[in-house]
Amino acid sequence: MSLATLHDLMVHELKDLYSAEKQLVQALPRMSKGANSEQLRRAFDNHLAETEQQVARIEQIMDSLGESPRGQKCAGMEGLIEESKTLLKEEKQEADPDVLDAGIIVAAQKVEHYEIAAYGAVCEYARMMGHTEAVQLLEQTLEEEKNADKLLNEIAEGGINALAERDGRENSEEGMESSTTRSKRATKSSGRNRARN
Repeated sequence: MSLATLHDLMVHELKDLYSAEKQLVQALPRMSKGANSEQLRRAFDNHLAETEQQVARIEQIMDSLGESPRGQKCAGMEGLIEESKTLLKEEKQEADPDVLDAGIIVAAQKVEHYEIAAYGAVCEYARMMGHTEAVQLLEQTLEEEKNADKLLNEIAEGGINALAERDGRENSEEGMESSTTRSKRATKSSGRNRARN
């Protein structure tokens, strides 16, 4: 696709966002399923419904521009989703549930920040070119993305990060304790062996 005009760039970015949102529709249920916190699961489930609406808005905008939203793969979103998949695999390796939730929030916020940047730019392009209806639809989506990011912050700061830190401290202390116990056992055993000789 040629990028000769700002209109071309806006169409290019909208196609990218369309691909990103379609990928998220597939990824959000996995993130919800992987979350331990009920509040976090609800946030993902609610955002899935919003994301489906965001897909429909892009289709509406592209239709008004006489363009197809299809035909482009958003590599940025693909990478961010791949990161979240890697994190969710940790669950099978006995990751601490609260620490995993804190990690899932980080992964989700990376997605939100990516989208906030992209929607902010496209919204400005549409405003400059006088696409009033597109601006309204894009602003609605941008606001939803900002609210999703804010909610994730509230969930993290409202307890998940503190739980993750506490669990990490407890696990670390248990690890040090068992290491000290093993060391004492080894010393006693070594002492007994020397006494026998």
